[in-house]
Amino acid sequence: MARDKVTVTVIKADVGSVVGHSRPHPSMMDVSREILAEKQKRGVINDFYVTRVGDDINLFMTHYRGEGDKEVHQAAWDCFQAATKIAKSMKLYAAGQDILTDAFSGNVKGAGPGSAEMTFEERGSEPLLFFLADKTEPSSFSGPLSRVFLDPFTTTGLVVDARAKQGFDVEIHDVLKSERVVMSSPEETLSMLSLLGDTSRYAIKRVTSRAGIGPACVLSTDKLNLTAGKYIGKDDPVCICRCQSGLPSVGEYTQPFLNTTWLAAGWMRGSHYGAFYPCSPEESDPTYYDGPPRICCLGFQLNDGMLQGLEPAGSAGGKHEPVDFFKGDTFAEARARAIRASRFMRSQGPFVPSILPAEEMEYTSRPEVLKSLVSRFEKIPGSGSAKGAPACEKDVE
Repeated sequence: MARDKVTVTVIKADVGSVVGHSRPHPSMMDVSREILAEKQKRGVINDFYVTRVGDDINLFMTHYRGEGDKEVHQAAWDCFQAATKIAKSMKLYAAGQDILTDAFSGNVKGAGPGSAEMTFEERGSEPLLFFLADKTEPSSFSGPLSRVFLDPFTTTGLVVDARAKQGFDVEIHDVLKSERVVMSSPEETLSMLSLLGDTSRYAIKRVTSRAGIGPACVLSTDKLNLTAGKYIGKDDPVCICRCQSGLPSVGEYTQPFLNTTWLAAGWMRGSHYGAFYPCSPEESDPTYYDGPPRICCLGFQLNDGMLQGLEPAGSAGGKHEPVDFFKGDTFAEARARAIRASRFMRSQGPFVPSILPAEEMEYTSRPEVLKSLVSRFEKIPGSGSAKGAPACEKDVE
């Protein structure tokens, strides 16, 4: 990989938390920082930052090794193994939950942790946003990102910026079939929305500028329940975004979370709909029915492969801290709306749309209930045959 191509990698995992699904213990965060500091000294990574959202540990890393590099992914794996060991020693909840294998095979993909990576040539000024979600699934980003990249009423740059006006290529993943398709805006905007509206199946993976700027954003689309074959936790996606100068501005990325209350699947037991709650990492503990789904937004400038942020007060060359965009009063009303919407959804109890349809729930007792009732179901007299019933998509497949 040429030196002028920098790679930004985010890898996350839930490997245990204090008091249910709340937050990792500080010592788990500390050991992750120690391991990445050592990897930085050895030249494996250029820079790093460790944070969390809810009970997920998120590792930001910059390097010049390209995507999928074994040593970079090994660094993350070492962090999660060490944090898991601490969690088990403290008998923390769900210790090692997102670790699906005992042996590292060279890449965290398929091993449990979620990852998002992008490689690009660093511009003269390179603002980055990191969106981190907890208690939800990859497709929860599809609505906000559709506003950002497909809606000129959100992103004025789609009209007034000559390069943004050239549009974007959107890579969409069918998470059930492990297939992908690349579609282009603005020509295929409505067709894209027809897919992305089905959040149980389709999710945006990557958006690329058609003006030659390179990647605009990339997300993790790992589905833990499909990988493990059973429910072990929500996917809790991460998203890396490049901003400004032919790409959406910082404000155009954050605006959808201020003006719209987004419903996202996940929440308690991974089986409910709740409203995205935009907040600071320090306010991301799930306090209402293990939720509602949290979303954080942290910003760094990239400076020759280093994460340029706000140096801590009184620090002598300490780690830079990011700009926390969802912290403070600006998003207070959005948070209040999210709680109101979530309380309404919970008021429906065990009925759709408070809970997900059975085929989308991470776990459900319905198959066992139906099995026990097989001998008790009987034909309704005079109901006729169901042959004329309309076929659904699953029947067609």
